[in-house]
Amino acid sequence: MSATTSSATFSYKSEFLGIFPLPQSQCRPVISNYSFPCTNRVSSSKGRLITRAASDGGGGSDDEISKGTEPSGSGGSMLSLEDVNPVGLGRRSRQIFDEVWRKFSGLGQISRTVRTDDEEALDLLGLRQGGPMCEFAIPGAQNTTVLVVGATSRIGRIVVRKLMLRGYTVKALVRNLDSQVVDMLPRSVDIVTGDVGDPSTLKEAVEGCNKVIYCATARSPITADLYRVDHRGVYNLSKALQDYNNKLAQVRAGKSSKSKLLIAKFKSEDSLDGWEIRQGTYFQDAVAAKYDAGMDAKFEFTETGQAVFSGYVFTRGGYVELSKKLSLPIDRTLDRYEGLVFSVGGSGRSYVVILEAGPTADTAQSKLYFTRISTKVGFCRVRVPFSSFRPVKPDDPPLDPFLVHTLTIRFEPRRQRPTEAPQGSKQDLRSFKLIMEYIKALPSGQETDFVLVSCTGLGIEPSRREQVLKAKRAGEDSLRRSGLGYTIIRPGPLKEEPGGQRALIFDQGNRISQGISCADVADICVKALHDSTARNKSFDVCHEYVAEQGRELYELVAHLPDKANNYLTPALSVLEKNT
Repeated sequence: MSATTSSATFSYKSEFLGIFPLPQSQCRPVISNYSFPCTNRVSSSKGRLITRAASDGGGGSDDEISKGTEPSGSGGSMLSLEDVNPVGLGRRSRQIFDEVWRKFSGLGQISRTVRTDDEEALDLLGLRQGGPMCEFAIPGAQNTTVLVVGATSRIGRIVVRKLMLRGYTVKALVRNLDSQVVDMLPRSVDIVTGDVGDPSTLKEAVEGCNKVIYCATARSPITADLYRVDHRGVYNLSKALQDYNNKLAQVRAGKSSKSKLLIAKFKSEDSLDGWEIRQGTYFQDAVAAKYDAGMDAKFEFTETGQAVFSGYVFTRGGYVELSKKLSLPIDRTLDRYEGLVFSVGGSGRSYVVILEAGPTADTAQSKLYFTRISTKVGFCRVRVPFSSFRPVKPDDPPLDPFLVHTLTIRFEPRRQRPTEAPQGSKQDLRSFKLIMEYIKALPSGQETDFVLVSCTGLGIEPSRREQVLKAKRAGEDSLRRSGLGYTIIRPGPLKEEPGGQRALIFDQGNRISQGISCADVADICVKALHDSTARNKSFDVCHEYVAEQGRELYELVAHLPDKANNYLTPALSVLEKNT
């Protein structure tokens, strides 16, 4: 549904978690007291769920119970054909189920968080950890532990309760464990203390966790706080989770689904065997020779125990490259992986990664595919998904990782950008130094590992918007390079209102202009945990609105009034990955 038709739609409101846009011709009045006849009710005085079968007297009519009154008699009542009729029993069981579902699914929609009411509701509905309905809500939730960072934030408090309602084991990372923080979180949440700016405090936090939802943000516009929480905090926590996954993979002897495939590890002089250095130029003519000022490169293992690829290129259109034929285990092929990760350091230059793919028996039929990567001064991890590789010849088919047999890293002076350097020093962009630690293949996964709540920049004071966005984007970039499956959510300005009341717009390109409720953002975070279309995607989201003239570029996705309420999959299926 395009934005041009959104002005001609009306909202059909229901007790379920959203709205369903209808054409104007099919519009109906809003139903404010939509409910199911039900034979169960909640007794606040006794603190338990009372049904007809569980009530003390066993007497009373269905009407009495459905109205919430106590049965008039204390003695037993005789069974009638109505009570044992299979059709009636089936209808009554469905009514009970629908009523219970409606109650617990609506609990997480209010942005306010009242600890006693939420926990009492969990007890009444049997949704404590190990309760009978946990597995029904989210399959496998009882076997999944989610670490919520920023659990006391506006979004984090709702995320915690939504996770609990669905049967997850929840850990909350807080900086200070005081009485005020404890009162804001349910008792069943495992609270751990730590600082995202201090990596040593995060090992205990990620222990036993399968997924992370990062809702934390700096509470002050001070640059140091923004850097510590929004940039360095994301990096530290993603690295801690990756280290924990690597630890599990080692314990399981590489048989874990999170195990990477080691392609090259440079730890000795022998690890440099098979790598070849080549030189070349893009211009094969007499003009190129006139500008030939020389080029040189070397790949050596230094006394400090580092494998260094370094050199210079002064020739016009020239380049140097480091290449090797891959030798993979017999039972491993790259089509089972989603990309490469380089652990490198050096002078912060950019490089071209080239993959040669084709039948190994006839290299003449091989095709070349390339992508450009950027490094930083010092060590960093660079994640390169196979989807980012483009054929050198536009007519060639897309890259098939199964056929890759040669890997090349090329340096060329063009498109180099100056990096941070001490004042007064001059940089020669024609020289380079690349310290190589390892190259691995990233395992392909179906689900996201790390959900990051970022922002679009709307609603932030103009004087500090640039600083905030710089820190946020740096944190996003570090998460993409971590090798974890990620989902980055950039909501519009946050609103304190119930969620599921308006349709949502999902977009890529910094074009949205409206806000969104905290409860809707929390719902997206929880849904993204097990949605394969959310893996490795970044997107903006806000409430539905009418786009400006000439900018009707949005795909409107409405909350459907069904039990699954699965609006995320169709919304994200049209968005690009690895952005």
